[in-house]
Parts: sequence; C-alpha cells; structure tokens
Amino acid sequence: MTGKSFFVHPTALVHSEDIGTGTRIWAFCNVQEKAVLGADCNIGDHCFIENNVRIGDRVTVKNGVSLWDGVVVEDDVFIGPNAVFTNDVYPRSKVYRDEPDRTLVGRGATIGANATVIAGHTIGRYAFIGAGTVMTSDAPDHTLWLGNPARLAGYVCECAERLDFGESADTAGTSIACACGRKYRLVDGAVVPDADSAQGG
Repeated sequence: MTGKSFFVHPTALVHSEDIGTGTRIWAFCNVQEKAVLGADCNIGDHCFIENNVRIGDRVTVKNGVSLWDGVVVEDDVFIGPNAVFTNDVYPRSKVYRDEPDRTLVGRGATIGANATVIAGHTIGRYAFIGAGTVMTSDAPDHTLWLGNPARLAGYVCECAERLDFGESADTAGTSIACACGRKYRLVDGAVVPDADSAQGG
C-alpha cells in the first residue's frame, strides 16, 4: 500500500492501521480495525485476525489461521498452517458473552500445523505444540506436547531441539547443555535457563 511501512496484498482486507514496519499480509486475509500487529510479521494467505487480537514482533502466521478476540501472541511465535484457536469454551449460536475466553501464546512458542488450542489456556515461552495436537490445558515454558488430547512429551530448547534431562535430573538439579550452547535445569518439573548459559537461554 502506498505510504505504508508494511505490505498488504491487493486482495487482502486490512482495516487496522496499527501494524508494525516490515510486516507482510498476503492474499485474501481479513484484518479488522482494532487488531494490533507488530513489526516484521508474516501473515499467510486466507488468515482472519479479529479486533481484540494482539500480535507481537517477528510472528509467523501460516495460511488458513483465524485469530479471534481474546488471543494474544507474543514476539517470535510460529503458528503453523490451519492451526485452530477458539475463544468460547461453551459456545452456542447467537449467544454472545461480554468477554471472550483468553488465550496467551508466549514468546518464541511454536504451534504446529492443524493443532487446536482450546480457549482459556496459556502456551508458555518456547513451548512446542506438535502438528495435530489438541491443547486442553496450559503448556509451561519449554515443554513439548503431542497427541489428542495433548500429553507432555518432553522438553525443548529455545532453538527447538529436544532436551534430555535423564531420570534423576529433576531431583539433582543437574544442568544440561543443548547443542546450540544454551543450558537448562529441571527444577520441580519446570525448565529453568541456567544462569551461565552461553546464549542466555
């Protein structure tokens, strides 16, 4: 669009002006007036972004994704093609709630293709939701979830490689290193970046 700091494909309907520099919005998208999109995002074909949606910087939303009122997506998130979000845990036709059920996708998280995230949950920072997974609970930081319904299947580094803490690491608090140089500990079931990690975790 002429005079804009972001790109909009000629077939897209983009009513919001609150869009960051370098963001690209591709064919047949619909971005409503009050939606907020950060800088350097890439919104694939056939995406719908409703009014009360907030998207951070450097977010990738692949083709066929709808983000409904109440969804907040932090920086550096990847949302795969045809992933599904909801915003009403108990929907009925023509029944409208005062406030939608909220969903937060934390910084650096990955939502795989065709995954479903049921409203009212938090996907933690750098969590990884596998393709086709159905999330019916929160996903803590750095956790890997697979299946329907989703089950905890392990832990992941910021770089998305799996982390292997072994059987006794949770008790011992042993620090492990990913091939990328980041280090982590497993403390009471939660992944904690190590203070002396080479890349800050």
